Amino acid sequence: MKQPTAAAIEITIQIADEQTCLPLDRRLLRRAVRRVLRDAGVRKARISVAVVDDETIARLNWRYLRHRGPADVLSFPLGQRDGLEGEVIVGAQAALRAAPRYGWPPHDELLLYVIHGTLHLVGHDDGSPAPRAEMQKRETAVLEKLGITRRQENPKYEARNPKQIQSTKY
Repeated sequence: MKQPTAAAIEITIQIADEQTCLPLDRRLLRRAVRRVLRDAGVRKARISVAVVDDETIARLNWRYLRHRGPADVLSFPLGQRDGLEGEVIVGAQAALRAAPRYGWPPHDELLLYVIHGTLHLVGHDDGSPAPRAEMQKRETAVLEKLGITRRQENPKYEARNPKQIQSTKY
């Protein structure tokens, strides 16, 4: 007798590099998104990640949130008709500026933004202290699964004003 097979995992991740200041490890970005989705039990998804410059993310930040200036990450769930669909937009220049303050490379800071945005897509919220702490735990766990140690003395939410993290869900 045949064993029942698990439902197929159908995850598509597109990476758009729309900036010139930071080289990307597209494979690592995909692995991070895939890890967040897997940990959340998502088996079918179409996710796009755009790495952009300050001008582009500031324009989107104003258009969708009415916040002035560049954000580090914006997250846009696009629907769940046939699996999860969403977009994560991250700012390369924001990562370059922030990384030295937190004692790690800009690539790791950018990766954190991608993980953070993807966590929003799967339903996590950081609008109050308890969910924010849970989200930070999830971010750290994903980073560790990717072989990256987060500097605990400078975690994203303790060292930064939560209002600086301008990610959103629509």
